[in-house]
Amino acid sequence: MAKKSNAPVDGRTNTGGKAVTRGKATAKKIETLASDVIEVAGARKDPALDIPIRALSNVSYDARRRILKMGDSTQTRNFFNLGQAKKFMQTMLIASSAKDLIDEGKTASIRGLYYKAKHSIAGTNEKTFVDQDESDPIIEDLEVALNSLREELHVFAKEKGKMVGNLTIEDNGDTIDLRRMGTGGYAIPSIVEPDVIQFKKCEAKFVLHVEKGTVWSRFNEDRFWEKHNCILTEGGGQPPRGVRRLLYRLHNELKLPIYCLLDNDPWGYYIYSVIKQGSINLAYESQRMAIPDAKYLGLRSMDYERCGLTDDVKIDINDGDISRAKQIAKYDWFKDKKEWQKEIERLLKNGFKMEVESLISKSISYVTEEYVPERLKKRDWLD
Repeated sequence: MAKKSNAPVDGRTNTGGKAVTRGKATAKKIETLASDVIEVAGARKDPALDIPIRALSNVSYDARRRILKMGDSTQTRNFFNLGQAKKFMQTMLIASSAKDLIDEGKTASIRGLYYKAKHSIAGTNEKTFVDQDESDPIIEDLEVALNSLREELHVFAKEKGKMVGNLTIEDNGDTIDLRRMGTGGYAIPSIVEPDVIQFKKCEAKFVLHVEKGTVWSRFNEDRFWEKHNCILTEGGGQPPRGVRRLLYRLHNELKLPIYCLLDNDPWGYYIYSVIKQGSINLAYESQRMAIPDAKYLGLRSMDYERCGLTDDVKIDINDGDISRAKQIAKYDWFKDKKEWQKEIERLLKNGFKMEVESLISKSISYVTEEYVPERLKKRDWLD
């Protein structure tokens, strides 16, 4: 399927002079996938791929494990079906390109993989991919079909997110003290698996994850992580997979509680839901990303009165906010929780939402010196 290379047969990736193991099992799965297609085609039958359906209809909530999980429903992608032949071809191209990366001991960005697999089909003016919007879903299809992380395909996304705090890590052989990261912090990479990032000296007692970089900068400048012995992370809004995966590892490997400081709006509620239970689109990865014990330490609908805020911080909710809030209230993991129902009801009754930054109206460091320390001391959070 993919051309052979001189890379080590055990799938080791050489980066920065250090050999790390990643991809051997995934490469074997791709070989098996290709062999099955070749066998069927050799028997003059219609080659087909069964791709698990990534949609709400095939997602359920596992109450025992407290995470979203993907069901068993699949869609068959046939080569001899005119409506499916192109996607079948694209799936095999992406698989072949990923196998090349693994064999060569290299990684590529999602966009890089798109260009690697894109070309004109011989004898035609047709392109294998018109744009990246075609290749991105195929990568996710391949992940779920192979039951492999995107990172195990040697594919990474753009870095997004920062970290600082009382922890020393080893990143691809380099020792990094997260206590000495200056104002910019450590950029959380897309691939954070144990063969790339290892946890070394940890003195932190918990992780505070904040929604946005502006809030993170306030906490970092005030050295909140030093005063309260924690690790401080941010994900630039909806946290990318690398950040979620890292939070999962910090919680499960270092046994650190995860507290989420998010905005008082349906988007903040949703971000918490994704961190806690997983997302519908990535339900197949919930067991490696979701953190059911994560706590919501975000701004609450009662805080307008409790913190003595003024009308200047109010942001009117729109029809989209109302619809999303009602939808979230019906989630299986929220609908039976009285405190969450009260929170959402009060948001709708208030008729406005608030950002964490609104606490600056009290004082520049109110959120770091009073609001969060008091919430933590009183264990005043939503679960």
